Amino acid sequence: MTGPALLMRDEDLPARLGPRDVLKVGGAGLRARPLRVFLSALGIAIGIAAMIGVVGISTSSRAQLQATLDRLGTNLLTVAPGQDFFGSDAKLPKDSVGMIGRIPDVTAASATGKVPDTKVYRNDRIPEGESGGISVQAARLDLPGTIGLSMATGSWLNAGTGRYPAVVLGSAAAERLGVAQPNQQVWLGSQWFTVVGILSSNPLAPELDSAALVGWEAAASRLGFDGHPTTIYSRADKHAIESVRALLAETANPQAPNEIKVSQPSDALAAENAADTAFTGLLLGLGGVALLVGGVGVANTMVISVLERRAEIGLRRSLGATRGQIRLQFLTESQMLAALGGVGGVGLGIVVTAVFAVSQGWPTVVPPWAMAGGVGATLVIGAIAGLYPAIRAARLAPTEALGTI
Repeated sequence: MTGPALLMRDEDLPARLGPRDVLKVGGAGLRARPLRVFLSALGIAIGIAAMIGVVGISTSSRAQLQATLDRLGTNLLTVAPGQDFFGSDAKLPKDSVGMIGRIPDVTAASATGKVPDTKVYRNDRIPEGESGGISVQAARLDLPGTIGLSMATGSWLNAGTGRYPAVVLGSAAAERLGVAQPNQQVWLGSQWFTVVGILSSNPLAPELDSAALVGWEAAASRLGFDGHPTTIYSRADKHAIESVRALLAETANPQAPNEIKVSQPSDALAAENAADTAFTGLLLGLGGVALLVGGVGVANTMVISVLERRAEIGLRRSLGATRGQIRLQFLTESQMLAALGGVGGVGLGIVVTAVFAVSQGWPTVVPPWAMAGGVGATLVIGAIAGLYPAIRAARLAPTEALGTI
């Protein structure tokens, strides 16, 4: 045969499919089975929504924590007595607050002192054993400015009320006593004290939430307080926290610095955040399992689709469609199915995050990488899930496929 006879004419070549044609052919299979497509996409969406929700809620929680720390500051250090050589409870010197306040990089120092054997009740008819676990603490007047306390209602102690039977309740203490407003009286230390204020909760000093705070002078004159502080709160320059921390024990009790405990309350919040991060990793693993289950659903849908559409595949093959075009059709279909579930899952995850964050009073934060990663993960899952059905469809011979008609 001559050379020209060996050449194929243009009309003998298989038609090329453009991107729009590929999407149209791939979408046709999805539109023909809407219920099955919805259920398969739902499996993917649940997995992605779980991952987005976990990441979004944990990120929103961390954003709220960071905002709280920025507002309250991470430069708060506390000093408390430990135990002496014989295992007995040690005591801080009475002048330890003043000594700590003279450290050059300390900007503020205040203290509370536990009043032993003193309980507080709603009235004088409550049985002695039902104190509600509320501690009575003597408090210095400059305590709110040092810690960053705020009042939920009423006012803090002042130079006048600090000498008389007046008390400020922590948020939990007020709730247990059933006190919602100031100017009510409580039975404290076998005498009546007037509530002048109720504190808002403070993450850096949670021990004050369940405390009844009276003035330092009133505690000494009316409740037998010995004047020894039990917790000293100090603020240090943020650039000198470690150096101040190293000096606090020796300054608070030069005679026995080994009996002093120094801590940084923000460290506890950071540890709590680290625990939340570890828990987030666990939940992400569960979300990944849900995503895998959704991928299996996509694969199952595509395999069934190939079996049901053998006649269609045979007809397309007999009309000139190549194996590559058949593979591309079913891969596109699985990718579109997965993308549908991915986009829906990202949207659902954002809604879940927003609802939970708003209910908690947190800022709503969903990292862009999480949204992009969610959609990307679904595309990978769709490609893997659709690969085998696509290859199987392409291998069908036209005569075999048309024989099913």
